[in-house]
Parts: sequence; C-alpha cells; structure tokens
Amino acid sequence: MNRSSVVKNTLILSVLAVAGTLFISGCGKNEAGAVVEKSNDVRTSIAYVELDTVIARFDMAKDKATELEEKTKNSEAELTSKSQAFDRDVRDYQNKVQKGLITRATAAEMEQTLQQQQQTLLARRDEMAYNLNEESLVAQRQVLEYINQYLAEFNADHGYEYILAKQFPGPILFSDTTLDITEAVVAGLNTKYNAEKAKK
Repeated sequence: MNRSSVVKNTLILSVLAVAGTLFISGCGKNEAGAVVEKSNDVRTSIAYVELDTVIARFDMAKDKATELEEKTKNSEAELTSKSQAFDRDVRDYQNKVQKGLITRATAAEMEQTLQQQQQTLLARRDEMAYNLNEESLVAQRQVLEYINQYLAEFNADHGYEYILAKQFPGPILFSDTTLDITEAVVAGLNTKYNAEKAKK
C-alpha cells in the first residue's frame, strides 16, 4: 500500500471517528464547556453511499454491461467461426497427406499456410481480449465519472461536507444507517441518466 493510500485511509477513518463520536454522543459543548442538547434540525455534514449498490442499480452501468456482453458474444462467435474453419483446413491437410494425394512440396506449402493461419487466429484472439478489457475499463471509468458529477449536483442542494463511498471490504468499518443516502442517489442518477438518454 503506498503512502498516499495510507494517508487517505487514515484521514477517512479519523473523520469517521470524530463524526461517530459526535453523532453517538448526541450532544456537544459550547466554548464555555456547557453541554448543549443536539437539535433535531441540525443537518449532518457527512453522508455515505453503498457504492456497490449504486453501481448495481444504476441504469447506465447496466447499459454498459449489456453493450459489453453483446460485444463479447460477437467476438466469441467470430473466433468460433474462424477456429472451425482452421480446424477444417487442418483436417483437410491431414487427410490429403495420409492418402498421399499431394506432393511433399505442396504439403510443406499447406503446412506453412496453416501455421500462418493459426498465428493470425491467435493474434486476433489476443487483440479482441485486449479491446474488450480496455472497453470494460473505460466503461467503468465513465460510470464512476458520471456518479461523481451527479454527486456534485446532488450535494449543491444538500450541502454535505463529505459523501463517502462504502464498499466491502473497505476502510469504513461501521456507519450509522441514518447517514445512508444510497436510495436518493440511485433514484436521482437514474432519473438524470434516463432523461438524457431519451433526448439522444
């Protein structure tokens, strides 16, 4: 774990520890040290979202997953078709060699062609895997960026100082469920995304 991650995790845990102490105690002290009752209308400055739940229920993430699944199926179908054609060519070559239907020179040419065909097939498989992996990473970043942008808009109306992402496993070991804004964020994300999608 690099130093930046340690500092970030320590900061998050420190913020949660301080916030937890304040929220659990339900009271604070004024400058003179007198106890002040916690008002019911005081807005909490920290909230969190269950990030796995947000992503699982976010329509954009579902659409990206469907697109990627379709591309994966198409890639697999293409590879299957090319592999079957290659296998037919190999069987044809073996059949002709076994029956003595071709000269040694022709057999050597066919063998070289088959080797090139196999290398092309393997290169195409690797290229498809690389492209699908890259598209998956880009899709994940697009979804997270959309969520981040939405949270900035969401927070303009709510004024939280921090909106934390809770995941398992993760640095947040305990959270007060009254600070959970996952449902509101999911609803808002889907409303915004589907409205934008409808305009396209």
